[in-house]
Amino acid sequence: MSTSQLPDPKDRPARLTVGVVGAGRVGPALAASLQLAGHRPVAVSGVSDASRRRAAQLLPDVPLVPPAEVLERADLVLLTVPDDTLPGLVEGLVETGSVRPGQLLVHTSGRYGTKVLDPALRAGALPLALHPAMTFTGTPVDVQRLAGCSFGVTAPDQLRLAAEALVIEMGGEPEWIAEERRPLYHAALALGANHLVTLVAQSMELLREAGVEAPDRMLGPLLGAALDNALRSGDAALTGPVARGDASTVAAHVAELRKHAPQTVAGYLAMARATADRALAHGLLKPELAEDLLGVLANGTDGTKGDAG
Repeated sequence: MSTSQLPDPKDRPARLTVGVVGAGRVGPALAASLQLAGHRPVAVSGVSDASRRRAAQLLPDVPLVPPAEVLERADLVLLTVPDDTLPGLVEGLVETGSVRPGQLLVHTSGRYGTKVLDPALRAGALPLALHPAMTFTGTPVDVQRLAGCSFGVTAPDQLRLAAEALVIEMGGEPEWIAEERRPLYHAALALGANHLVTLVAQSMELLREAGVEAPDRMLGPLLGAALDNALRSGDAALTGPVARGDASTVAAHVAELRKHAPQTVAGYLAMARATADRALAHGLLKPELAEDLLGVLANGTDGTKGDAG
């Protein structure tokens, strides 16, 4: 990262003591990244054995303490808990008097903006929503992957410079997301990343069933090229039997999936319908070929067309 990308020093937050509430895969990695930028992790909370191992690996010598004590020790607190847990956690910390005026309270949920931190704001905390758009492994490689990672950022106007500085110090790129757009933003990421893992895992299982010994090696170049093409060209990158309107080939796919992996049929049909719609809208699928194809997709779940070869 060039020095020209860094905020002016006067706009950067002072060196801060950092605490982590929720030692899942995200919190320790962010705290370790902030440590590289000169901040000082001082406390982390974690319950499971896996959480404790992650904290010990990424934040050695940082004590494991209860959440209230994390807030007592830290100027900047990372709330890195599951989305559904976050509102209750914030309310509980406020009710127990753990939140201090002037304390930076940062959550990493993609779903929420800063409104979920309103109880803490009323207690005097400074709220930030910094969501790294990356999948985490819970290992030190995550710290390296933060370089160039986009963060979905929501913050009050008066804290925008502080939010930007923290993201850049972690090696990331801030992308400003309006409060009311956070659920849509998060849905987009889940659609692209979480569902991709499911699709790839299913594809690997089917290749093994077909006799391929190293499905990862086979898929790597193909999926890498497909992802690159999609990011560069969008719908113009669509290829394959659905985009071509090869109805009999798609019917054969459905028949084979029903025989060998029936749990994948519904997903295949849903993605094929979405692909057909986009290919039609962008002129890639010829209308005269679409009717038979859409008939296969419409009837594929009951086998009336799906058993054709």
